[in-house]
Amino acid sequence: MARPALLHRLPATPPALMRRLAIAAVVAQAGIAVTGSVVRVTGSGLGCPTWPECFPGSLVPTPHPEVAELRQWIEFSNRLLTIAVVLVAGACLIAALATRPRRARLTRLALVQPLGVVAQAVIGGITVLTGLVWWSVSVHFLVSMVLVWLGVQLVDAATDGDGPPRRTVGSAVRGLVATSTVVLAALLAAGTLVTAAGPHAGDAATPRLGIGVPAVAQLHADLLFAYLGMLVALGFTLAAVEAPRALRRRYAALIVAVVAQGALGGIQYALGVPEALVSLHVLGAALVTVGAAALWSGTTERPQLTSPAAPATTAPEPALAGAPLPAREA
Repeated sequence: MARPALLHRLPATPPALMRRLAIAAVVAQAGIAVTGSVVRVTGSGLGCPTWPECFPGSLVPTPHPEVAELRQWIEFSNRLLTIAVVLVAGACLIAALATRPRRARLTRLALVQPLGVVAQAVIGGITVLTGLVWWSVSVHFLVSMVLVWLGVQLVDAATDGDGPPRRTVGSAVRGLVATSTVVLAALLAAGTLVTAAGPHAGDAATPRLGIGVPAVAQLHADLLFAYLGMLVALGFTLAAVEAPRALRRRYAALIVAVVAQGALGGIQYALGVPEALVSLHVLGAALVTVGAAALWSGTTERPQLTSPAAPATTAPEPALAGAPLPAREA
């Protein structure tokens, strides 16, 4: 008899554990984006000028006349955090594979996390080897937001049932949510252009995007107002269709995050883009992405399948053809 596969020897993953691991993946993906912004605003993007080594012949920081030691360690610490992200992503995949019964959607969403980490490692290497060229930094950030989005889907999938998907709202509401998501993606992309044209390049020698900051900042602000307008329309629609309370709570959380992020962006611009506010703005972008992803996920539920209830009484079997019927009592 064939020996069982290794995964079948693992204990079944409880939904609560799967959910905690998925939440950890969201935190890790958002956290690595925030620490990446710290690397950028401190000018430490080339603290380790080679990849995967920090310096040729050394994986770790080493005294160098051209690179301050603090900047080396800031960049190297960000690289070390990738190990934590890898461990969390791997744990999510193993836990999903050990779920009983195994669910294809949960497994696919869990698989995305380690694959995303590999992709980010490659993109990070390209970013370093190309001298922090602005478009590679933008891609690095946007991929992180995609992984945050998919991580939120994994959080909800962790406690999904095995029943077929059921829409909690109609197609018109779902269409509005989907359209607002597209606008959010454009908003995030425009935010990376503001960064690319701004003063925080990650290294003093890095060339900037050849567009003035006011122009791309105006584009970013216009998209923010468009997104807010769509969210206001969505709020009225959710009230009109009497959407489930859980979905309305997710919508309220998203509104708070977007308004706070917009206010922070305005303050940041007015103060000349101070370093600390840049990292807070990246954190805000991650929180808005979490809120939008949770709203999207809340438009669908996958309940547990329930067995049909057994009938209270059993109907008498029909009389056989030709058999005498029982005599009726007087």
